[in-house]
Amino acid sequence: MAEKERSAAQIVVEDVVAVKKNERVLIIANPSTNVIAQDLYLAVEKRGGIPSLIFQSDKTSFDNANAEVIAAIGTEPQVCFSISNLKLGKDEQAQKKPYVTEDGQKFTHIFDYLLDGKKTMRGIWTPGITEDMMNRTAGIDYCELQKRCKKLEELFCGADKVRVTAPGGTDIQISVKGRKLMFDDGNFTKPGTGGNIPAGEVFISPVVGTAEGKIVYDGSMTFFDGDSILKTPIECTVEKGFVSKINGGSEAKRLLKTIIDAELKPFIMEKEKKLDQGMAEQYKRNARNIGELGIGLNPSARITGNMLEDEKAFHTCHFAIGENYDNDAPSLIHLDGVVKDPTIVIVYEDNSEKTILQDGNLVI
Repeated sequence: MAEKERSAAQIVVEDVVAVKKNERVLIIANPSTNVIAQDLYLAVEKRGGIPSLIFQSDKTSFDNANAEVIAAIGTEPQVCFSISNLKLGKDEQAQKKPYVTEDGQKFTHIFDYLLDGKKTMRGIWTPGITEDMMNRTAGIDYCELQKRCKKLEELFCGADKVRVTAPGGTDIQISVKGRKLMFDDGNFTKPGTGGNIPAGEVFISPVVGTAEGKIVYDGSMTFFDGDSILKTPIECTVEKGFVSKINGGSEAKRLLKTIIDAELKPFIMEKEKKLDQGMAEQYKRNARNIGELGIGLNPSARITGNMLEDEKAFHTCHFAIGENYDNDAPSLIHLDGVVKDPTIVIVYEDNSEKTILQDGNLVI
């Protein structure tokens, strides 16, 4: 079937996760994402899969998912779509008693455990998805996207450090030694793979405690109550891997409030026995951690004030504050912020260098 004859939902179901006949597919949605969820349901049904659709209210970074949602994921479907207006919601029980794999990895959410731990599930999550975004950004050339991701993966092999500068004032260096580049390339056809729709980014977790310099967010930012295009840049001073100072206007104050809330709430959760004793201090510390460097690679994405799309936009990179993707910096938050037109240089162990973005343009 030609691309123009297929809906965005069909392209995602058929090409991105490649649903097979009789595979169980769980779709978790909010009332505001009802149309997208039902389109996916029908596309799965047409493909021969066995879809189930469950709704819950909107969840923020601080909220727990409904117990029924966690239980549904616990049935271990082959594919799980989280089609959320904000977040899927945290796994309350797993935060108190994490899932542990045979090799000792700990996971504080059943979704992550099945996807990245047991590697039995394929997953897609779409925090903030809209119908316009789905229709406009899901039908890209996934082969071309996957080639770009593969090339960047090769370039990050053996990387020691990464330097990022940008016209807005960003000037920061991070260590990525021993870290693996991950990517959201739209190929989630094998168990243990997953990512966003819209797809289109590569990302890596800095070694905890190594980021040094300054990040000036001048695109958009995630806050506890949603995403916004920034009217005034937010300047974050980073020392020994953690944000030490935040300057700017009202949006900087909004970011600081989000971080402070994420520093204080773990102690309340610990008292309520929602976190193991002693974990609150670790969660507090990581509320200021630089948890991710990502690079946008979706040519149809643009900065709209919706981070699901913004972080995929060409000519941008993004840094996240809070939890990382290597499971060694647990936090209640993961706040993405976009930096425009960055220059990104990889430094290898032999001190050789490779520029991969120059003023926002790929040079690979």
